[in-house]
Amino acid sequence: MSSALSERAPATPAGRGTSKHTGHARPRRRRLLTRGSAPYLLIMPAVLGFAIFKAYPIVSSFWISLTTGSGDDRTFAGLANYRRLLDDPLFWTALKNTALILVVQVPLMLGLALLMALALNSSKVWLRPLWRLGVFVPSLTGLVAAGVMFSVILNRDAGLLNWVLSLLGIDPVNWLGSPFWARVGVVLVITWHYTGYNAVMYLAGLQGIPTELYEAAMVDGAGPIRRFVSITLPQLRPILLLTVVLSTIGTLQLFDEPYVLTGGGPDNATMTVTMYLYNNGFKYFDFGYASALAYVLALIVSVLGILQVRLMGERR
Repeated sequence: MSSALSERAPATPAGRGTSKHTGHARPRRRRLLTRGSAPYLLIMPAVLGFAIFKAYPIVSSFWISLTTGSGDDRTFAGLANYRRLLDDPLFWTALKNTALILVVQVPLMLGLALLMALALNSSKVWLRPLWRLGVFVPSLTGLVAAGVMFSVILNRDAGLLNWVLSLLGIDPVNWLGSPFWARVGVVLVITWHYTGYNAVMYLAGLQGIPTELYEAAMVDGAGPIRRFVSITLPQLRPILLLTVVLSTIGTLQLFDEPYVLTGGGPDNATMTVTMYLYNNGFKYFDFGYASALAYVLALIVSVLGILQVRLMGERR
């Protein structure tokens, strides 16, 4: 009797491994975080941020560019704002000013940046780290601070630049009161602020060029100019393309420097497209026209960027 009891299997505790409804499997809960869904959940914050703060404003701005009115009282007007833009002489003046600054300032700045990079890459320069730091420091200055500083330097009566010119026997220049010299002043500010930044990018590219290429060219009898044209420029093509595109986009969006220096004057000589857009949107509250200006500017930037990539990109 005792042996029979000892051979009995132990009783299963109530509620463990049994179900009231035998023969029916329990429904499996679907897990939210799985191997397949994990990547989508991880990128969801970035996607939501882009949709809320980028995509929605872009679409909303395009819709506003097709309307007229103010606030919630807006009327669909089709392409009226774009037709108005074509007949607006002040828009063409702003576009001409922007294009003029672009054509003069970008080649000047990038040329100086390349010369600086070549000098700073030379082993003959003493205290190279210190010079490299000094070249890059202006790009760390805020745009508004740079504009205020140059408004003092370029002051006609008490400016530092006119004081230096007076020591050389040159009459004071009305830097901010003459249309021509006001444009020159804007170019000076932009060139001072961004040349060092581009020089550092070129310097990084120069340091990535294998020295064996220059040694082989010297063995073949190539001089400094020949080595620069045949080795340095081709090797720097990707960085040259990057700086040209970024500088073009930055100049087409020029706002802070002329706004602080001249306010767009004198006689609208330094009025840029972005400044004209700002005036229409936040001074006259004509958001429909300002949105149309923004889309036209985006189209110009896109076209120029594509052309530059096609002309300067790698030829396969």
